[in-house]
Order: sequence, then C-alpha cells, then structure tokens
Amino acid sequence: MFKVTIDNQSIEVEAGTTILQAARLIGGDIVPPAMCYHSELKDSGGKCRTCMVKVVQGSEKDPRPMPKLVASCRTEVMDGMVVQNITSPEVIDARKAVVEFLLINHPLDCPVCDQAGECDLQNLSYEHGTNASRYEEEKRTYDKIDIGDKIQFHPNRCILCYRCVYAADQLTDNRVHGILYRGEKSEISTFVHQAIENDFSGNMIDVCPVGALTDKTFRFKNRVWFLKPMEAHRNCTKCSGKSTIWFRGNEVYRVTGRKDTYGEVHDFICNECRFDKKQASDWTIEGPATIVPSSVLNQNHYKNVVIPSVINPIKETME
Repeated sequence: MFKVTIDNQSIEVEAGTTILQAARLIGGDIVPPAMCYHSELKDSGGKCRTCMVKVVQGSEKDPRPMPKLVASCRTEVMDGMVVQNITSPEVIDARKAVVEFLLINHPLDCPVCDQAGECDLQNLSYEHGTNASRYEEEKRTYDKIDIGDKIQFHPNRCILCYRCVYAADQLTDNRVHGILYRGEKSEISTFVHQAIENDFSGNMIDVCPVGALTDKTFRFKNRVWFLKPMEAHRNCTKCSGKSTIWFRGNEVYRVTGRKDTYGEVHDFICNECRFDKKQASDWTIEGPATIVPSSVLNQNHYKNVVIPSVINPIKETME
C-alpha cells in the first residue's frame, strides 16, 4: 500500500492508483474536476487538463517535486507522495486558464442547450471562469449533424474530450466516428456523415460532459430541473436494465444511465431501454435518484422540510 497526501489529507491506496482516484477515495472539495476522464473507459483522460495538480514531493525515497503541474487522472501515486490541489494558487490559476481555453470556441448556448443544469463545463466555468472573454478572433463554427435518428451532434459545443470515441470503440463492434484533422481544425465526426447505428450508441450521450451530443427524442421537451429523476430497472436481454427515469408528473420524458457523484455511468444501457421504453409501466421504480446537494436539479425538490414553529416572529413579539 502507498501512502499519499492530498491537500493535507492522507490515505493509503494500492499501487497503480492515480492521484485523481486517490482524491475521489478521500472525497470532498479536494477532488480535482475531470472533463475527459471516465473510470469505465480504458485510456480516457489526459485531454482536457482541468484535473492538473501540483506534486510537491514525488515520493518518500525521492522527495524532489515534479517540475510542472501534472494531470492527476494519468499520474500514478508513489509512496510518500504529497500533492496540492485547491491549496495551491498555481493550480487554481492554471485551472482558470484551462477553463478560459475550453471556452474559446464554445458558444453561449446555455439558455437553449439541453445539457444546461447538468453540464460539467457549466459548473466548471461558474467556479473558475471569468466574466468576459479576452478572445478577439472569430469562433469556429460547424453545422449540426444528425448521426442516426436518435442522436444529434453539435460540433460547436464539443471540447474534444474523446469520451464518445472511446465509448463507441469499447462498447460496440463497429465504430464509425473519430477525430478528424489536426490542431484547431480538429473535430469529432463520422466518416462521410455515416449514421451510428448499434445497440449502445446512446451511451455516447451520457458520457459527453457538455451538450455536444443530445438525445433528439428529448430536445427542447423540458428542463432537467423541472423533472424528477428516479432510479429504476427492467429485465433486459441486452443490458443491465439499470437506469434513471426522468418524470414530470406521470410522464416519462427521458431515460439515461445511472450516474455517480462524478457524473460517470457504470452500467451502460442499450438503445431499447433508452429510447423505446418511455412508459412508467415498463419499469420497476426503486426510488429517487441521489443528487449532489449543490446541483440545480435539487431546485423545487425539497426534502426534510422543517416548518418553523413561529410563522410571524415580529407579530408574536408585539403580542
């Protein structure tokens, strides 16, 4: 077991554990954000650079610090390693710079984007973004692409995290999309705009951290903070059948994979469960989905409301 200290909190982990994984085991505010890393997708991570941290002590045997900030999702811990995340001003400044870079070509689509309210980039820019952009050049723009009858791709919103590429490559047998071109011309696209047609293509929507890949059956139907997510399951021959069902009243507006605290899906679902089973009778409801308290999804869904014993304290004092 290796002992690693992150922001003055120590934990022992197995060899091969990354700094990000160790931070998640500790939990709390010290966990670096991650836009491209996904624990269920092999080789993911190292693309967005939002999870960079400062290693002030490499190990107990070699206490020299690492000369530059490192990506916590790709850097394995060593015994005696000391890491700084939110306690390092250098890391905070670097993270702000990365967020500014990610927003260079990102459009201001939040008011009309279906990902609003559950967007990792939206949360990151709220915490580390600036009030105005210094970018004076023209943003790159692309046309929307329909990749199949259920998925629409918005290249303008894409941050090239590669998650959808890895998901399609590892969950299906015939991936037909990937990264085309180089440099600022790089884009996610299908080859000659082929449709992505396989039983698990919808999982690309779940792994996308922004609103680049959207569910066409849910587009502009509702806002997520007006819906009530419920965990449910069904007997499915293709997948685990474990899903999150989004209700408004008795109507099912969409079906997604279950996400953990860090927005990662561990039980990928098939397209039949996602797109075709939109009746409450199709599912066995387990209970309300767990939502991070700070999430906008908690709006209007109050739990354990405490009614004050004094409704009008001024009136009671005067009496």
